[in-house]
Amino acid sequence: MKKRITITINEKTLEKIDKTVDGINVPNRSIAIERLIKEHFEPNKNKMALILAGGSGTRLRPLTYEIPKPMMPVNGRPILEHVIEQLKKAEFIDIIISIGYLGSKIKEYFGDGSKFGVRIRYSEETSPMGTGGAIKKNQNIFHDDFIVLNGDNLFDFDLNKMYEFHKKDKAMATIALVSQDDVSQFGVVEMEGNKIVKFIEKPKTEQISHLVNAGIYVINPAFLSFIPTGESNISKIFEQLAEKRIIDGFIYAGKWLPCDSMDLYEKAIKNWP
Repeated sequence: MKKRITITINEKTLEKIDKTVDGINVPNRSIAIERLIKEHFEPNKNKMALILAGGSGTRLRPLTYEIPKPMMPVNGRPILEHVIEQLKKAEFIDIIISIGYLGSKIKEYFGDGSKFGVRIRYSEETSPMGTGGAIKKNQNIFHDDFIVLNGDNLFDFDLNKMYEFHKKDKAMATIALVSQDDVSQFGVVEMEGNKIVKFIEKPKTEQISHLVNAGIYVINPAFLSFIPTGESNISKIFEQLAEKRIIDGFIYAGKWLPCDSMDLYEKAIKNWP
């Protein structure tokens, strides 16, 4: 049973509360305040994940004129469903999907996530915000370290191992790294110990490092202060901060396959188990 009450709130605090109102997941101020109070007294213990699924998929056209890139099928299921399956396996069951281009088709398919055994909420972009902007937009939701994933990458490894590595090292941010024989299409990283110290966008053939960014991150909420408000690219922000040695690299040997071009998508259809 709910009761109507009248409260007085500091103007600056009210401005922060109003910023959490998105008209969808938090439709109005009253619900925003109720949720904040509930989170204080009943904090969410579930590990949280943010999936970036708002891109327009220009490299997969004409297929993506009608289908958003994360919904492209592999083995009869959308790529995004494979991603959610990996999250559920690692008990990341509280999921936010950042959507933009053709986002209604993602919402229609996944709904609230109940039929997939997870809880799904949506963060909708009215204009492109980039990967950094999509993360920053949801900063008021995350009160503990959370995982961020690209919605168009296939992978198969234990996300918990990465999460535990990040927590143990008390990192500000941790990037999943995978070794590739051919790095001509990727940027590579240089490391000292667990720390990423440099990003190299166009590696030379004699470049020693073969470690590339797999598009999976664990982020401490404090790191969000480095992301500007508005449109930004999280990869560029990582590059700018590398010299501060606050970003860890987690190397894994599991399967990984990005699906952001026609050649790679064809490879996924033919070879993904």
